[in-house]
Amino acid sequence: MRLRLVPEQTNFDFFRFRKATMGFSIVAVVASILMWVFVGLNFGIDFRGGTTIRTEAAQPIDVGEYRAAIETLDLGEVSIIEVFDPNFRDDQNVTLIRIQAQEGEEAASGDLVTRAEAALQTVDPSVTFTSVESVGPKVSGELVQTALLAIAAALGAILVYIWLRFEWQFSVGAVAALFHDVILTIGLFSLLQIRFDLSTIAAILTIVGYSINDTVVIFDRLRENLRKYKKMALTEVMNLSVNETLSRTLMTSGTTLLALIALLIFGGDVIRGFVFAITWGVIVGTYSSVYVAKNVVLMLGVKRDWSKPSDGGGAGTQFANVDA
Repeated sequence: MRLRLVPEQTNFDFFRFRKATMGFSIVAVVASILMWVFVGLNFGIDFRGGTTIRTEAAQPIDVGEYRAAIETLDLGEVSIIEVFDPNFRDDQNVTLIRIQAQEGEEAASGDLVTRAEAALQTVDPSVTFTSVESVGPKVSGELVQTALLAIAAALGAILVYIWLRFEWQFSVGAVAALFHDVILTIGLFSLLQIRFDLSTIAAILTIVGYSINDTVVIFDRLRENLRKYKKMALTEVMNLSVNETLSRTLMTSGTTLLALIALLIFGGDVIRGFVFAITWGVIVGTYSSVYVAKNVVLMLGVKRDWSKPSDGGGAGTQFANVDA
C-alpha cells in the first residue's frame, strides 16, 4: 500500500478566487516593501560591522557559559560558534566569537578585547585569543552590495532558463513568483526584527531554488496538458495541471517541513534564523507557484496553436527541447 496525502484524482478549483489571491499577494508585497523602507532590517554583524575573535582552550567548550559571560559586558549582539576540525589536537578547542561594532568605533579597541578575554577566563582560565579581526562599515557595506547582486544574478539566470524551456509568459510568471517570495521573506524579517545576516542570504537563495523547482514541475505538466487539451479553457487546463501534481507538491513540502520544524525547535540559536527563513520560504513558495506564477500566466495568456512534436514544433520557443 502506498501512502497518500490526497486522493489519486482531485478536482479542486484553485483559480476560483484568483482575483482575491492575486490582490492579497500584491498587498502583501507592497506592505513588505513599506516595512523594509520605514522599519528596516535587524542587520547582523556581517552587515553592520563588528569584531571576530578566535579563541582556543584546553577544556571542552560550553557555548552557553561563554555567551553568559560575554553578555555581562553589555556589548550588544554576540554570536558564538564552536569550530570543529579533524586536524585539531585533543586539547585544542576553538570558537569564533563575533561582537557587533560598538558605537563610535571603527575597529575593536584594546579595552574591548581585554574585557572579553577576562570575562571568558572566569569560565575557563585556559582560554586564549589567537586572533582578533574587525569588519568596518566599508566592508560591511560591500557585503550588502554583494548579497543583493547574488540574489539579482540568481533571479536573472532563472528568468533566462525558464524562457529557454517555455514561453516567455512562463518566465514572467516564474520570476514574479520568485520576487514575491523574496520580498515577503524580507518583509517578515523586518516585521519580526529577526537578525538578518549572510546566513539569511543563503536561506533566500535556497528559497529561490526550492520555489522554482515546484513551479517548473507544474509548468511541465501544464505544457503537456495544453498540447493534449487544445480546446479546453486555459483556466481549466491550469486547474487540471495543479491537481495532477498536488500529491507530489504536498509530499515534497510536507517532508521538507518535518525536517525544518525539527531543526527550528532543536537546532539552537545559531541556525534558528536560517531555518526559519527556509521554513517560511517553503510555505510561501508553494503558495506562489500556484497563486502567483500561474495567475500571471493566466493574465498574459499562452500560445495554443503549437505544432505537433512530430513536426518539429516545440513548446512555443525554438529552445523548448533543451535538456533541463
